[in-house]
Amino acid sequence: MIDLFNIEYRVVVMDEAGNQYNIQDFIQNLGWEENENELAVRLSFTARNEAVLNGYLSDSIRPGCLIGVFASDGVSFDEEVARGYVESWNQVEKSSGNHLRCTCYDELYKLQKSQDNRYYPSGTGTRSAVQGIFDDWEIPQEEYRGPNAAHGKMTYKNKYLSDILLELLDDAHKKGSEKCMIRASKGHVGVIPWGSNDTIYVFSTDNTQSFGQTVSTENLITRVKVVGQADKEGKRSVESTLNGETQYGIRQRIYTRGSDETLSDANSAAQEILDGEGKIEKEITVQSADVPFIRKGDLVFIISGSASDYYYVKSIQHNADAYGMTMELDYAELDYAEPKKAGGSGGNAQEKRDYQVGDIVKFHGGTHYISSYPGAKGYSARAGKAKITIKDGSGKAHPWHLIHTDSGSNVYGWVDDGTFD
Repeated sequence: MIDLFNIEYRVVVMDEAGNQYNIQDFIQNLGWEENENELAVRLSFTARNEAVLNGYLSDSIRPGCLIGVFASDGVSFDEEVARGYVESWNQVEKSSGNHLRCTCYDELYKLQKSQDNRYYPSGTGTRSAVQGIFDDWEIPQEEYRGPNAAHGKMTYKNKYLSDILLELLDDAHKKGSEKCMIRASKGHVGVIPWGSNDTIYVFSTDNTQSFGQTVSTENLITRVKVVGQADKEGKRSVESTLNGETQYGIRQRIYTRGSDETLSDANSAAQEILDGEGKIEKEITVQSADVPFIRKGDLVFIISGSASDYYYVKSIQHNADAYGMTMELDYAELDYAEPKKAGGSGGNAQEKRDYQVGDIVKFHGGTHYISSYPGAKGYSARAGKAKITIKDGSGKAHPWHLIHTDSGSNVYGWVDDGTFD
């Protein structure tokens, strides 16, 4: 388990000759962020431009140099958490001292700044289209874990490559594929499902500075019309209409069926629009101590007075100087299997004792899970005292959420009936 109170950062530069230097002692205003609808990590810092072994620091840090940020808790974690190549280099000389300000971006930045013309014939798979762009721009790749839907004919003229990639993944999602994202890690780019993180961090009023929740219908789509190809006079016929939450009024989107697309496929795509944009937006802003390993796309669990559920990180800003971070979260509608019905009539110890939220219990040790549903990932947890924070009485597989109250146990998740008393 990470000890957030002992988190330390270090910044390493690789100069033009391939030499590496730890420049943490010169650094201030260190931060990095991943923003919504952007692919690249943005890393920035200010350094005291002082004399070092081979001249001034600005002689070693030049445009194009690779900068890496590492985080360690001094015990179990010591990992790279961000990297970028210097894109903006700004030397400032004052009577009070010289400073160097740098802004860096990772490997995906070139796709945000590059336009191209691309044509994909009908039937092109998502994987070949996405990996083709990575290959053309010579970006090292990790294992592909993204969708491979068959797309209709797609033509892009003078389009930014980052927008093409996002549209390909979005179109695949509309066709029923898992929601996926693109991000770089340690010099390689990957396509992964949202919520792929193995460790899920829990944020509650006990360990968080503030929660801000927004519920909005501003971007709600309540109806999608599917129209056909234009005739000689430019008219398009309405081929089907799909309704959603029309009690909030008619907010209509038009979906144009492709010339080589069946009506069934067009209706499926229209339904995906309703599934994705036909729901009330639930967003949360969280400010807390920095967990430097959390990234955009990760799944987190929120426990507050107004929320107790899973959320995706849609954007995140890390502030190393303040040891803090700010996350913008989207509600995660996880696709769980139907829970099994509780069998038997004898009941169990928890039901007989009628445990309630807030009770302090003795956890026997065993497994705690990331959710209460069957098939959830589980991790080993030590025995010890714990507090019941959620009681799920709907018959789910792991109906109790416990948080340890002493250092003997590390339980922080969902557990089975009969695992505490």
